[in-house]
Amino acid sequence: MHMLGQMMSMPLMISSLVKHADRYHGDVEIVSRRCEGDIHRYTYSDAHTRSRKLANALKRLGVKSEDRVATLAWNGYRHFELYFAVSGSGAILHTVNPRLFPEQLGWIVNHAEDKYVFFDLSFAPLVEALAPHCPTVKGWVALTDRAHMPTIKGVTPICYEELLEAENDTFEWPSFDENTAAVLCYTSGTTGNPKGVLYSHRSTILHAYATCLPDVMCLSSRDVVLPVVPMFHVNAWGSPYSCSMVGAKLVFPGPGLDGASLYELFESESVTFSAGVPTVWLGLLQHLQKNGLKFRKPWRSVVGGSALPPALMKAFKDDYGVELSQGWGMTEMSPLGTYNTLKEKHLKLSADEQFAIRTKAGRVIYGVDLKIVDADGKELPRDGKAFGDLLVKGPWIIDHYYRGENSPLVDGWFPTGDVATLDPDGYIQITDRSKDVIKSGGEWISSIDLENVAIGHAAVQEAAVIGIYHPKWDERPLLIIVKKPGQEVTREELLKFYEGKIAKWWMPDDVAFVDQLPHTATGKLLKTKLREDFKGYKLPTA
Repeated sequence: MHMLGQMMSMPLMISSLVKHADRYHGDVEIVSRRCEGDIHRYTYSDAHTRSRKLANALKRLGVKSEDRVATLAWNGYRHFELYFAVSGSGAILHTVNPRLFPEQLGWIVNHAEDKYVFFDLSFAPLVEALAPHCPTVKGWVALTDRAHMPTIKGVTPICYEELLEAENDTFEWPSFDENTAAVLCYTSGTTGNPKGVLYSHRSTILHAYATCLPDVMCLSSRDVVLPVVPMFHVNAWGSPYSCSMVGAKLVFPGPGLDGASLYELFESESVTFSAGVPTVWLGLLQHLQKNGLKFRKPWRSVVGGSALPPALMKAFKDDYGVELSQGWGMTEMSPLGTYNTLKEKHLKLSADEQFAIRTKAGRVIYGVDLKIVDADGKELPRDGKAFGDLLVKGPWIIDHYYRGENSPLVDGWFPTGDVATLDPDGYIQITDRSKDVIKSGGEWISSIDLENVAIGHAAVQEAAVIGIYHPKWDERPLLIIVKKPGQEVTREELLKFYEGKIAKWWMPDDVAFVDQLPHTATGKLLKTKLREDFKGYKLPTA
């Protein structure tokens, strides 16, 4: 029998975040661009009051603990209220990605057996298409007031603001086991049906602590945070939780994710920190360049979801003083696993040497452990050179999929499906998804590295590299390019652009030009579709 510590036994509860924010940062603003078109402002104190009313409303609707309550919503204050009211009262918040295909959406809502779906006005047409196929859903709640209620064929939506008005704010957040399920997210899996990842109160709080650390997002009550990454992508990478934890001002962009709308909010609200995928920052950069704009004050952002092109990172830093940092993780990891910050010993290096480190996918954060293994599962050296399959473990990393029979773990480690190098300081370089790596003559070629070089060319808007069958080498790289509007570039110019930047044998064997590239619902390149489209493509070298 071990002697136990004599500390209070207090479970880690998601409700404690909004309680803390109300009590100690109650006057701090939460600003939202609404679907109704205007800018809405209130405080953490108001958010907590309305979350308690919503918790009472959920009870009156008959939502019990462990019931799933879904959202089809942008980043905004009403979605924020749902984050706390649903999980805080013991039910499970299910954030649904509205960018998925209707068939996938219907499948997800039915698989989760959602009881209610709360939706933003822009998703009313989606609700009309979904409703007939979702028998478990007892009601559809429109996140608006009576004046803006949508008309939906076959559905009588409930008005969110009327739900809240009918309640008082007397509600005691219950305390229960911290391992209780809190939030459900489905992966945007590029193959097969999406899989559910079920986070607990404990995992969510621990992840929030980790993201705020100085070597990670370095968040504090002095920050103004604008999460561009949607609250339906792994909980906006945890930002609603971490911002509540430190009392940072929140700025929610709602449906306005275009360059102009974002620029307006960055400037008017003096944003200091943001989070988003590379395509969003590309859109903002183009808006800045086209209109000759600058920022009044510099800010920083974490970039994840897919590899951050070095050219994009450089343009933001050199021309706008904005620091983009790579983070890496997955839905299965809550999502954060690594974050790119320099160590003390790197500060003496030249700007170019520092930049080379900053282009990596980051280094491991406390709470996550990593290793790379070969095809036989044997651990490979942490020398920054060997690359193999990346495995992870930690308290906010999945053990089982929701309602999945078998655990995906291998000897207690989760296989990420990424291929990476790992150096002695814990920095990883993702060289590919294991299914996208190009196997040429028994050696591996990184499609991501080849794509990053191509994106550095002034005439290239977007690039993808896939392996094409080759009778001698098994596979060789094909470069697929979308040109910038009004720009011209030839196959020969692009191949010449690679000279001196990569190993000779990595050189793409051919270049194909297309009008657009296929993407998944989360903005990742859909290489399965590209491989399908270019099946039977004959390389000139074959």
